[in-house]
Amino acid sequence: MVAPVGSRSDSQLIARAVRDLVRRTRFPVAFGGLARDDAIHVSAIAGARTRSLDGLIVHAGRGLGGRAFVERRPRLALDYRSARGITHDYDGPVLGEGIATLIAVPIVVGERARAVVYCGSWSAAPIGDSVAAPAFRIADEIATELRVQDEVDRRLRAAAPVAEASTPLTTAARETLRESYAELRSIAATVQDAGVRERLERLERRLAALSSDRDASLELEVRLSPREIDVLACAALGSTNAEIGAALGLKDATVKSYLQSAMAKLDVSTRHAAVLKARRAGLLP
Repeated sequence: MVAPVGSRSDSQLIARAVRDLVRRTRFPVAFGGLARDDAIHVSAIAGARTRSLDGLIVHAGRGLGGRAFVERRPRLALDYRSARGITHDYDGPVLGEGIATLIAVPIVVGERARAVVYCGSWSAAPIGDSVAAPAFRIADEIATELRVQDEVDRRLRAAAPVAEASTPLTTAARETLRESYAELRSIAATVQDAGVRERLERLERRLAALSSDRDASLELEVRLSPREIDVLACAALGSTNAEIGAALGLKDATVKSYLQSAMAKLDVSTRHAAVLKARRAGLLP
């Protein structure tokens, strides 16, 4: 159950999750970390009154978080000091912070726990569904972002050789590039992490610049919005308004509005003409 070392973006997601746990739940203290070498390395802490939790490493199967990590499901200790069913390897850090009630929630992506986040209180208290639900939602949100990042990384690796190629693209390679560009745009629309979005934007610019249709003399006096480019990128693949809406999470009427706005800015009357002009301007591959 060895997990890979987390990236800087992964660590930032965990830090955000920990801050959200304090902000969106009734628990005053939260902490968490990514899985590495069959252990959880706590890297983010919020609301703590001491430094007792600093540098905590929780091994698989040990303590409350270690069980949550192995079992891939939340674990709760209403009275941590006397809790049965867990080892008490980490009583020093946990009780040193004065935590009485503690819940550990794994962040599961696919079949693997990628991280564990904790939230706790300094007095023993019953934990109902309404109290625990926000913590579960936060864990699900982070799991979704990690899945998106995994897909982004996969596509970055797949597209990088194409983006670095100096030889003319074949028709098949060009279509593959355009499909990858459109899919990256749709993925980027769901990403909240600024670092991941920046990486996507850099790759998108590289992919768009590869178009041999670009006319260096064509300077547009208007700028298309990110959403207008998203819609045009999908339209360039021959997608219908309904298909574009499904890919980008937009209503048909919204897709139509973006297309009309893009056509007006580009001073053309059809989506096909809009795609061609956007390619000549280097906005699309």
